[in-house]
Amino acid sequence: MATKLLLTFAICRLIVTVGLTLDPTELLLLGVDAQLSVDPTDVKAASLDFGLLIGAQPPLAVMHPASSQDVAQLVKAAYGSNFGFTVSARGHGHSINGQAQTANGVVVQMSGSKGGSGMASGRKPPHPRVWPQERFVDVWGGELWIDVLRSTLQHGLAPKSWTDYLYLSVGGTLSNAGISGQAFNHGPQISNVHELDVVTGKGELLTCSEEQNSEMFHAVLGGLGQFGIITRARISLEPAPQRVRWIRVLYSNFSIFTSDQEYLISLHEQPASQKFDYVEGFVIVDEGLINNWRSSFFSPHNPVKISSLDPNGGVLYCLEIAKNYHESTASTVDQEVESLLKKLNFIPASVFTTDLPYVDFLDRVHKAELKLRSKGLWEVPHPWLNLFVPKSKIADFDKGVFKGILGNKTSGPILIYPMNKNKWDHRSSAVTPDEDVFYLVALLRSALDNGEETHSLEYLTNQNRQILRFCDEAGITVKQYLPHYTTHQQWVDHFGNKWDRFYRLKMEFDPRHILASGQQIFTPTNMASWR
Repeated sequence: MATKLLLTFAICRLIVTVGLTLDPTELLLLGVDAQLSVDPTDVKAASLDFGLLIGAQPPLAVMHPASSQDVAQLVKAAYGSNFGFTVSARGHGHSINGQAQTANGVVVQMSGSKGGSGMASGRKPPHPRVWPQERFVDVWGGELWIDVLRSTLQHGLAPKSWTDYLYLSVGGTLSNAGISGQAFNHGPQISNVHELDVVTGKGELLTCSEEQNSEMFHAVLGGLGQFGIITRARISLEPAPQRVRWIRVLYSNFSIFTSDQEYLISLHEQPASQKFDYVEGFVIVDEGLINNWRSSFFSPHNPVKISSLDPNGGVLYCLEIAKNYHESTASTVDQEVESLLKKLNFIPASVFTTDLPYVDFLDRVHKAELKLRSKGLWEVPHPWLNLFVPKSKIADFDKGVFKGILGNKTSGPILIYPMNKNKWDHRSSAVTPDEDVFYLVALLRSALDNGEETHSLEYLTNQNRQILRFCDEAGITVKQYLPHYTTHQQWVDHFGNKWDRFYRLKMEFDPRHILASGQQIFTPTNMASWR
């Protein structure tokens, strides 16, 4: 009874705050009451994100849906109200700049709903359903990729394209792109989706694919949550390998490093035996980074020293590559790897190799997370900056940023690897540079309150601004991945020739700007008086 009264209070608060036309009992009768929560733990969790860059913005309530219909009923109530209230879908809370937050509405907690405090009804979202013959899996939008992997592996299958970190929601990564070292070959995760169920900003539940509601299908992929909430995705699968040969080699010459990376991704059409399955890389300006980042890949008893590889103590570049294989083909993997390595021009004697199960390779970043958590270094501000840089300007970026602005302290890993544009569907809402090959440069820094100026949030945030200003002044037309802008014109510039369609579809599917207001692309309609 106390829970019911608390939920009724939460609904009444929504009505008083935003002028909802429904009577409280009517909203309760919608069937979403058991999923609505104002529990302080739920509200606090939904008010923050991984970035910790935006102040806490407690929502009016948190919804723990058990089905697409639950989500649709809530959004329909928001759409039909006098002034509307915002609805933001939240996965694992890994956004950086408050994109999944809303202070004047309801957060739909898509991940963790299989046992969250709001699940008073005992109903839970559907578990992944694998179709072995068709090689796809149907998954709830809040499912974490690590759980998708566990489910598909039971059938000897796995998704083709990944993110480096698996504790992200399916709906979250598909609303951006979803990239990792497999993207050169299979494209981003949004290029490996067959079908979606989406709740629009009008509360309509649509199934969309290439054949059905195709415009909505492509708009939602990479659409930053602006057109609908993904409640189900049908993901393409392939036979899962059993093991991975994981290799890192080092370079002191940036031009040679990028030439080798570009050569490796050019092999994407070759047979599996004649290419690597994963191509990434990172920049090393700090000896601590190479010996501590992500894993104990390099032996702590034999640490790598920059000075031993580059007598000038300059920047080093690490090419990270991997070869998937089955135990039945283990006898040939050495020969395949050696044949590929012979065509590269890394520093002699700088080859570092390890061999591990496929699951351990995909889940490698989680091990680093556990280490950081144990030291109290995970729940800190993360002023990350992710940029897509055109191939023609990557050398200028190296000179101005890696060898210039950054100095010799990075406060976190810096990824750099190329992708093939033809693996991205131009019909999606995702934005990339207008060149056949472009690079991801991801500055994944953590701000620490340890007394060192170069680790402070203010210093790193200012450095990010300096990097963006340098790109603008140097004529490097970068596109932000996981974009964050604060003005309308910046968003228009970001989307470029995709903006007109983006705006038109927003007006069609979310005309009141109810969804994903934390992205700050559109202002919710008729809310200016109470925001």
